[in-house]
Amino acid sequence: MAPVIISFVSDMERQNCRVAENEAGKVLEDEGYYVQIPDKKADYAEFENPEFRSLGNCIRFRSIFLTAICIALIMCLSLLICLSQPGLAPSKSVKDTAWSKQSASKFLMPSIIKGESLPSFADERTSFHFQPERNWMNDPNGPMFYKGYYHYFYQYNPDAAVWGNITWGHSVSTDLIHWHHLELALVPDQWYDVEGVWSGSATILPDGKPVILYTGSSNESLQSQNKAVPEDLSDPLLRKWVKVSQNPMLVPPPGIGHTDFRDPTTAWLESDGLWRIAIGAKEGTTGLALVYKTSDFLNWTLQRSFLHQIAGTGMWECVDFYPVSLTGTNGLDTSKVQGNQLVKHVLKASLGSNKHDYYTIGTYSTDLKTFVADDPTRDVGLGLRYDYGKFYASKTFYDPAQERRILWGWANESDSQLDDIKKGWASVQLDIEVTFKYPDVQTLDVPLEQKECVCSQGGAAQRGVFGPFGLLVLAADDLVEQTAVYFYLTLRPNGKWMTTVCSDQSRSSLAKGIDRTVYGTSINIAPKENFLSLRLIVDHSIVETFVQQGIACITSRVYPTLAVERDAHVLLFNNGSESIAMHTLEIWQMSNA
Repeated sequence: MAPVIISFVSDMERQNCRVAENEAGKVLEDEGYYVQIPDKKADYAEFENPEFRSLGNCIRFRSIFLTAICIALIMCLSLLICLSQPGLAPSKSVKDTAWSKQSASKFLMPSIIKGESLPSFADERTSFHFQPERNWMNDPNGPMFYKGYYHYFYQYNPDAAVWGNITWGHSVSTDLIHWHHLELALVPDQWYDVEGVWSGSATILPDGKPVILYTGSSNESLQSQNKAVPEDLSDPLLRKWVKVSQNPMLVPPPGIGHTDFRDPTTAWLESDGLWRIAIGAKEGTTGLALVYKTSDFLNWTLQRSFLHQIAGTGMWECVDFYPVSLTGTNGLDTSKVQGNQLVKHVLKASLGSNKHDYYTIGTYSTDLKTFVADDPTRDVGLGLRYDYGKFYASKTFYDPAQERRILWGWANESDSQLDDIKKGWASVQLDIEVTFKYPDVQTLDVPLEQKECVCSQGGAAQRGVFGPFGLLVLAADDLVEQTAVYFYLTLRPNGKWMTTVCSDQSRSSLAKGIDRTVYGTSINIAPKENFLSLRLIVDHSIVETFVQQGIACITSRVYPTLAVERDAHVLLFNNGSESIAMHTLEIWQMSNA
């Protein structure tokens, strides 16, 4: 993957585009890019003010070789997020540039250079995010690291591009980017899982042996917990798995419905020598996590008290529970946390009622075997989310090779089931990073009666003092198709400014039957931060946004009909009444995985 660094040329160069054009020929011979932006290109109906020309008429793209890159925080269909993400190698950035109100500067996709071809945006199939070769997939299951290979299992329909006949697909990788598809790991062939081999987890035992626990659905829709082990432990690819004869090991306890008992977590070992797992459930409308303990992964005892529960949140699916360090940046193995270690625990649940992943941070009592959130107002289902867009059923695992915890999630489709059938697959490249100087909001005489920004009310077409401003990606020539990712600053009655970030897919496609939701959330800017940053991964039909180096994430699925291949553009825009200063802009062109 080679970075494409965008720099604004000097005033003198801007005055003579013919000179710049001649220079461009030399740049192209050196496998770089030079793109000229004539004034007339500014005349878009949505951005009528021509002041954007102050950015300059010419923008230079130069390709620079990158010797090392570390990519984490992604993998999706299922989406990979590394909770401690190493950044890309540093490179030259653009000069600080005043960015005029209601402005847009257009960045054309670079031409093909010798020996290289650009990925086809006409194919909506992802290149960088994980996706099976065909058909339906959903929840990530049982990720683990074994004998040098990362193993990724996932809910899969081998027969069609719609949900049904759920099995466990299986792929392996050495770098979490390039994947080798293997045989199906688990298929619905027993009475207790004939209606689906549903989600579950993998646990690596102290002797290095992996164990899978998963939910099976019987022909009477009874949900049970089951165990599978590798047929050949000497095979690093773990091609074949065997269901144990003791299955089903667990069925719903009294008070829990037959269809409200699923998705066991990775097991964790405690100081009493017993293993424990959490299982999602509900009582009435109260979402909760049950805890079972065992010494042999065959005989289980239900703990009297729930791990945690929140009234009104409904069914908790795909529960995840793991420690995070208070003193370091490395991930922690759930089963190797010492009693005196300074840690907090993260509890996550996927809420079936609204298809969002909520998490909270708190304290796990090893005496009571219960979890207490640090902030009850931001408990499970009430506050924090991993991602504020198309993201669900996430799952983490500890990576001993890199001493990190990696999170995966499912980015489901935004089009219709009929479209999925036509494509033959469902749910499953530019990498763009831009920073803006946080405006000096204190010097303005702004009325307090500002309308608070709600992403879903107007999207990028709103107009305020500071914002919306940000990026348009997968944009057509006339902007009839565009996906906007932007900031919006609003002055609250208490005199403090609120920062909102949104991803607007309302105008992403002219196709019918598309989800046109505008996703977003408000974010807290640290007192010492004088910048706003967006990092966008544009992978065909996925637009993935990381805000302020990861404090918020938004995933969108978009299906442009016009903004494809060389007709897909990237633009800066500002619809606010005040100018915004752009600090840096970097665009990296990624190769297919």
